[in-house]
Amino acid sequence: MTTSVESTEALRLPQDVQDLLFREARTANSFSDEPVTDEQIRAIYELVKWAPTSMNNQPLRALVIRTEEGKKRLAPLMSEGNRAKTEAAPVTVVLAADTEFHENLPRTFPHFPGAKDLFADEAGRVETAKLNALLQVGYFIIGVRAAGLAAGPMTGFDAEGIDKEFFADKPWKSLVVINVGKPGDNPWFDRLPRLDFDEVVETV
Repeated sequence: MTTSVESTEALRLPQDVQDLLFREARTANSFSDEPVTDEQIRAIYELVKWAPTSMNNQPLRALVIRTEEGKKRLAPLMSEGNRAKTEAAPVTVVLAADTEFHENLPRTFPHFPGAKDLFADEAGRVETAKLNALLQVGYFIIGVRAAGLAAGPMTGFDAEGIDKEFFADKPWKSLVVINVGKPGDNPWFDRLPRLDFDEVVETV
């Protein structure tokens, strides 16, 4: 993995922080038995909640699963390749979109009294909820890394099953399941290539 001095120095964050959050951070597939505390989960949220969403709508919701009972309910709903590592992780977080986020807009977007009414259409509201919650999923992963932990995000699961099992009484739609903890034995796959700047970025 190579990084030019110029691109590193163009950023305000120290290089070790850049590496912690991005270059050296990896998706973990195994975890140690070191616990993840409630204080760490709270600290992650209290950091990433400041990142932007459309009209400050903040639709992300999180279910933290750490008990044996919770893992037993979740495991059958994970794809076969994700099941064992989810059972072994100290904490698993189901990240979901609240499709009734608009109920909070009078508080979170108070300078626009009519904001809630813009989302009367359910289909459009659900789409907005999912888009912005997925933005917040990305922020959450960076927050996990900022806490010195590893994240193992997964989309291989029965979303309808999770919603029925855990969110039957809530307007939440599951999006991503993330294992969180300290890396365990052989936690990484080989580092995969990234696309180069000139392949991705155009300027007009």
